[in-house]
Amino acid sequence: MTLFPKLYLYLKMIISQIKWSPSETLFEIGGFSVYVYSLMFILAFLTGYSLVKSFFIKENVDEKYLDPMLIYMVVSVFLGARFGEVFFYQWGYYQTHLIEILLPIQESSNSSILGLIDGYKFTGFRGLASHGAAIGIFIGLLLFKRKYNFKSLLWIFDRLTIPIAIGGAFVRIGNFFNSEILGKYTDSNWGVIFENRGETLPRHPAQLYESFGYIILFIILYKLYQTSIREKEGTLFGYFLIGLFSIRFVVEFMKESQGGIETFLPGLSTGQWLSIPFIIIGIIFLFIKKKKTLV
Repeated sequence: MTLFPKLYLYLKMIISQIKWSPSETLFEIGGFSVYVYSLMFILAFLTGYSLVKSFFIKENVDEKYLDPMLIYMVVSVFLGARFGEVFFYQWGYYQTHLIEILLPIQESSNSSILGLIDGYKFTGFRGLASHGAAIGIFIGLLLFKRKYNFKSLLWIFDRLTIPIAIGGAFVRIGNFFNSEILGKYTDSNWGVIFENRGETLPRHPAQLYESFGYIILFIILYKLYQTSIREKEGTLFGYFLIGLFSIRFVVEFMKESQGGIETFLPGLSTGQWLSIPFIIIGIIFLFIKKKKTLV
């Protein structure tokens, strides 16, 4: 047997034995757990802040707008992602657990939080939907723009696409550590066995597929920003919408069903149905000439 077939068989043996049993918790403070998922969110926002600051400096934009923009972004991303999870995917559960929508707790009969709230345990926010986050960002920036009228709305969207793309990659890595948003079972050599869920069969690491796709999108958008394309308002935003939600649409074929609106809109998953409008909007921005700049 030649070298390359031997190498292939060796790699196949290693890759097919990927077993995943991570700890979701980084450490505990006073009975509260700090999760890897939370760290990924923090890294996403810190990276985003650094990138947008560099854009402001490069384009001589007053940095006094940077901090309030970050605040609007953090609040709108969280609220949008949370409400998206509740109404797009889990309304059947949350309609009888309203207190859990905006509080990081979950009903548990044998638990209490610091001895003060019986019947609940602290879980952190585990359910966040990216499509809801996208809607939340749009609404949050509309409100920001009304108060701070320094650039057009499309100018802001164009520059935020880059940190959002890499932020999405961080979040999907967090999902992987949480062993959530699972892929379908597979006999592929790239399968991952989520042993911490008591499983013995490999699944597609759909979270990592999506994360890798977002990293590629981030690189493309960042390179485009370095060109004259950034002066054509709405172009980066259009590429972003088409790219990010096309990645999401494709990866959904390898994900387990997460329920939601697909129960009464069969044929595609909830994530795919929700991605289609964003892809269409992106196409509109790229191929329909705008007569005036959005304000």
